[in-house]
Amino acid sequence: MNSPTGGVSTSYARSVGPGLALALLVSVVAWFGERLFIAVAGRALLEAIVLAILVGAVVRTAFVRAPARFERGAAFASGFILECSIVLLGAGSDLRALVAAGPAILSGIVVIVGVTLVVGTYVGQWFGLPRTHALLVAVGNAICGNSAISAAAPVVGARRDEVASAIAFTAVLGVVVIVGLPFLIPLLKLSDTQYGVVAGLTVYAVPQVIAAAYPVSVAAGQAATLVKLTRVLLLGPVVLILSLTEHHAAHMKWWKAVPWYIIGFGIAAALRTTDVIPASAGDVVREGARLLTVLAMAGLGLAVDLQAVRRVGARVGNTVLVSLVLMLAMSLALVRLLRVA
Repeated sequence: MNSPTGGVSTSYARSVGPGLALALLVSVVAWFGERLFIAVAGRALLEAIVLAILVGAVVRTAFVRAPARFERGAAFASGFILECSIVLLGAGSDLRALVAAGPAILSGIVVIVGVTLVVGTYVGQWFGLPRTHALLVAVGNAICGNSAISAAAPVVGARRDEVASAIAFTAVLGVVVIVGLPFLIPLLKLSDTQYGVVAGLTVYAVPQVIAAAYPVSVAAGQAATLVKLTRVLLLGPVVLILSLTEHHAAHMKWWKAVPWYIIGFGIAAALRTTDVIPASAGDVVREGARLLTVLAMAGLGLAVDLQAVRRVGARVGNTVLVSLVLMLAMSLALVRLLRVA
């Protein structure tokens, strides 16, 4: 029983400890795996966040003989620790980037994100995915991949296997986009800035945007990063909207429906934007959020049923592919419409 002062009891700590320790071990393996990719290939072909899910799922399937012993700790990692990482993401988000993007391109980004969310969700359902699963895939493609999927999952009431498959398949196809996107430059006669805008609107995660754009040129990299970070800053508003419209939240008062970590994200982002949290702390805070997210995804992986993921593989893959093609088409239309130089 918890003490009257709210301290965590010894029995609770013992129940959480094994799973949390195993999740920590898995996250360390995932981090070293990412470092190995960088050392061998020059970039992280798979990020630690994705590797944590994969390694955790393999450990559960192949080595853990008594999964129930680790369930509570894994759930703590994929729940509370993930929520804390979302607040830290806010502390690393300077909302002034939205203003810097300019009203025309900002409006275009908002429209593309909104259309991708709506169409992606319906496409996923058309392929046979449950609405919650389709929403996760759409959010991941529309905004910022792993972080967006992780943030939206508790709001829409997604299952762990849905989160795992959404992240895994989105990440794998994201690697394909990194490799293939530069071939559009000569094919469509794109300038470096145009290519940067397209990359920032299409590639699903910030590190992958950098990998896809900076090798082309500094101008492409800068344009891609600005556009991508603008997409990332839409995470808070999108998850807030989902918290008010999806799952059980739709039947609750708004102040009860909005999760504490979304409020925390907003407050932290406001503190960063007004320089109460200095720019020098931004990188440190973002890296802290990333490390916590890796730990959370390790906990998620330890609870994943690989058979369930395998059963929905083709449907998720098809949904991701259609969403990517849609975003690419809209991105190309936007740079032509706005006459980006």
